[in-house]
Order: sequence, then structure tokens, then C-alpha cells
Amino acid sequence: MDKKQLRIIYMGTPEFAVLPLQKLVENGYNIVAVITMPDKPSGRGHKMQQSAVKQYALSAGLPVLQPEKLKNPEFLEQLRSYNADLQIVVAFRMLPEVVWAMPKYGTFNLHASLLPQYRGAAPINWAIINGEKETGLTTFFLQQEIDTGDIIMQHKITIEPTDNAGNLHDKLMIEGAEMVIATTDMVINQNITAIPQNQIATEQLHPAPKIFKETCQINYNQTAEQIHNFVRGLSPYPAAWTEFQLNGHSINAKIFATEPIIEPHNLTIGTALTDNKTYIKIACKDGFIKLLNMQLPSKKPLNVRDVLNGLK
Repeated sequence: MDKKQLRIIYMGTPEFAVLPLQKLVENGYNIVAVITMPDKPSGRGHKMQQSAVKQYALSAGLPVLQPEKLKNPEFLEQLRSYNADLQIVVAFRMLPEVVWAMPKYGTFNLHASLLPQYRGAAPINWAIINGEKETGLTTFFLQQEIDTGDIIMQHKITIEPTDNAGNLHDKLMIEGAEMVIATTDMVINQNITAIPQNQIATEQLHPAPKIFKETCQINYNQTAEQIHNFVRGLSPYPAAWTEFQLNGHSINAKIFATEPIIEPHNLTIGTALTDNKTYIKIACKDGFIKLLNMQLPSKKPLNVRDVLNGLK
């Protein structure tokens, strides 16, 4: 089958899902519709914000559907009307079987981990938080339980010591776009031998659950290396945070970059040390965590020297 004959429906929402869609369009694949999340209010003015995928799809002249509920009969009827041969999912939401089983060739998903490791909503963040040296991407066919379907392709990527969630996201996004193209070509050529995930040997499975603000608070009872990984795994978004006592007031500050310092001390864990000019370091389990870049409430992110200068 020619790529222009294969009728594809694409599903995705955030920036991570834009580049694969763009590559499909630019390479002449037949995208008959794009499914994305409904617009939602954002910012102080609560203006309705379109998803990154919707913005690109409209600019490319693609039909866009934004169902509130994926089992809505009207939406399902509209979906069937496109008579898609294949559905591609990148960073969307859990699909009911009536949706993912609809196309002749099924529905495949691009996931930002080496499945079965890091199933869940935040695989990029958790891989760094857990101190992994390697992660990757997986394309797999959807089935009932989330992130458990048969694997089509995998690609490994090194996590550098300098990586945070932001730049690892970008590296995975670029590689992921190429994998979506390659997987689609395998479907077109009917050249797929999908591998069940239970055939992949693994000692321990690490989950990647959704991250909430309350789970982003730094725990100084951990080692300096664990805290450092926690911070970079949440940087730049949603960002780790810590609580300071400043002039008798309690404030929360976002922390974007740190340096682990391994050295013995007799301080109470959580004690902050500073020369009020160049550094802030906080006592932890096996040493200190030195803050390099942070953001005080209603301020911009700054390096610590500039933060201290502003507090004078």
C-alpha cells in the first residue's frame, strides 16, 4: 500500500506530539483527522488555550476533533466516518477499546520509555528522578491495560549527567518523530513482528505515575545525589520546590538546578547555610545540596547569586 492511500487518524495534545505529526504531514502521509483535548482556560485571564497539536493541525489545514468523552456516540460515529486504516497516538489519553480497535491495522502508541519500564504518565521525569543512565522510546499496539501492548520498535537513548527533564524531552521528541515514521512504514509494508511485553526480561518494574505539586517537594532526608536527580527530573516543569523561612515568613521557592556535595556534617537535616552573597546550601542525609538556580514567588528564575543580591 502507498503511504498516500493509508488513511491515518492522529491523536495527541502537548508539544511532544507535534513533531511526529509534522513529520508525517511533511512526508506526504494521509492524515485524515487529528484528535486532541478540548481547549481549556489558562493564565490569569483564563483565556481559552488550544493544545499545541491543535495549533499545528489547524496551520496544516487538518480536520480537528476535540471530544469531551471518547465514548460519546456522536464522536464515535464521526470517527467511523473517516474509515481510518491506522490510528497513531502520541501523548494523548487512555482510549476505550471501541476507539483503539476501530481501524483495520489497529492503533499504535509512541511512549517515552523502554517498556515495560516506566509505564504511566511521566516516564521522562521518573527515569531521571530514579538516576537512570539510559532510557528510550517504544512504539507498541494498544490493548486494554495502559502501556501493556505488544512492542513494535524500541530505541535506546543515554541520559547524560547534565540532562534535565526539559532537554531529555527534546531529544526524545526528535527521535520519537523518526520512530513514528518508521513504525508507520512497517504497517504500510505489513512488516511487523510485535513482541509481547511479558517476553522481555526485567528484574523490577519501575512505574511512572502522574506528578502532582505536593509530590514535588524536596525531601532532605535523602542523599545529595537523590535530591539532585529529583530536581533535574522535574526541571524546568513542574519544578521541585522547597520551603524557606525568610524574615520570619514561610515561602516556597522553585528549584531548577543543584549541585550535590558529599561531606560529613553535624547539622540538622534541612538547615540552610549561606554567605548572603554567592551560595545557599542545605544539609541533607550525606552532605549538602547546593542551589544553583531558583525562583522566589512572583519573581523570575535566577541564579542564586542574583537571588541573594536581590534579598539584600
